[in-house]
Amino acid sequence: MQESAFKYRIDELLKKLSVTDYRKAMRIIPEQLNISQKTFANYRNIKLNNVQDIPHEKVAMMEKIFALQPGELQNFILVINPLIEPVADSQAR
Repeated sequence: MQESAFKYRIDELLKKLSVTDYRKAMRIIPEQLNISQKTFANYRNIKLNNVQDIPHEKVAMMEKIFALQPGELQNFILVINPLIEPVADSQAR
């Protein structure tokens, strides 16, 4: 049975911790994010194809908690054309 990919690497990062640090993190991270432990558990279990998402502010906070660069917590790549291209195309018309 193939495991579904998660939208964010939260679980992967937590599993790299020692048992003691993992237990501390499971208590401290929800406090730092000002969310319940249940909400944090829900954040950890969001599947890649799920429409559910984490508020950007919380993602940014978790990236700082895990010492990651912006965008490194997510397990997906956003492909979007820059705004300049559509604006330049519409002005050319």
